[in-house]
Amino acid sequence: MLCTTCGTRPAASAGGQCAVCAPVSPAPVSPAPPYGPMAPGRSFSGLRSPVGLGRATVALLCAVVATDVIALAAGANLRRVYPGPDGGSFYDLATANRAEVFYGVAGGLQTAAMLATVVLFIIWFHRVRLNAEVFDAGLQPMRPGWAIGAWFIPVANFWLPHRIAIGVWTASARPGTDDGRRTVSKVPLDLWWGVWVVSTLFTWVASKYYAYEQEELAPGREAVTLVMAADALDIVAAALAIVFVRKLTRMQGERASLGPAPLSSVSPAGPASV
Repeated sequence: MLCTTCGTRPAASAGGQCAVCAPVSPAPVSPAPPYGPMAPGRSFSGLRSPVGLGRATVALLCAVVATDVIALAAGANLRRVYPGPDGGSFYDLATANRAEVFYGVAGGLQTAAMLATVVLFIIWFHRVRLNAEVFDAGLQPMRPGWAIGAWFIPVANFWLPHRIAIGVWTASARPGTDDGRRTVSKVPLDLWWGVWVVSTLFTWVASKYYAYEQEELAPGREAVTLVMAADALDIVAAALAIVFVRKLTRMQGERASLGPAPLSSVSPAGPASV
């Protein structure tokens, strides 16, 4: 029996058509997985866990809080032996010298804890920024290297790292049930950043005033009180930084456990602005 369509080739189908003229049945389409397929160039194999770095950073932030508390105690002791504004309090030179030594040791501990924390925090920050590139590169306003470099640009370091952190925070949020990105409040991020900026500026002013008083050989309670206020504000900033680090580290773990987002919800990964 010849093909009913072309009449030249033998029929090969139930409809009487040859192999060339018979329509080709489409291959069955398998249902897409809930978080796939992955966009080109986006592989979750590039993720690196920030948990270890996050825990170490939190531990060092706790050390910062501890050294700030020691500095507050040393400042209170120094303030007690310094004369008041009217100069009427008894001022014992030997007692003041011992108090100043204690205060200097507390300041050294503060500096050591702060430097170690800064180094580890920036390493952690760079790690979560690299993970955010995998989660959604289109949400990142700057290239990953800026997660380190932005901290060392005078004046600009008061807003550039915050801009980077917003992109990381948004990309680390879990996708919603409708394949859209789940909205996560940025209050922990914004609150920490605002207090950190105020604390940094206030500490700079307080330290300059205290150094000026020391150079003038006129130590007073006002300068010590100002530095103590800066230490108290630094404790608040460190506590909020702990909340931020823990929250973002947990968000990235939850986001990674879900796998890649569907193509429909992936933002275009255009070139970074910087």
